[in-house]
Amino acid sequence: MKSIIVKIVPAALVAVVASPAMAAEAASQGKGLAVIGGGMAVLGAGIGIGLIGKGATESMARQPEVAGKVQTAAIILTVFIEGATLFAVAAGFLA
Repeated sequence: MKSIIVKIVPAALVAVVASPAMAAEAASQGKGLAVIGGGMAVLGAGIGIGLIGKGATESMARQPEVAGKVQTAAIILTVFIEGATLFAVAAGFLA
């Protein structure tokens, strides 16, 4: 327990003393990370929509009589993914 305290206390003191000097750099790093997060959200949405399209196409090929229901469900799922992605990208750019 004592060794943990000996390691944590100096690190906390350095963080408190160095934080005003590093605030500007941390802000720019935070913005960069937020933009990277927005890009990852777009990448994830692209993969998700691709998988929905793949699954819908395979389902319609196997059972053409339910193509309308499958297509409607695929469009609804795609809209939900796009909505979540829009929020993620907006949060990334506003950070």
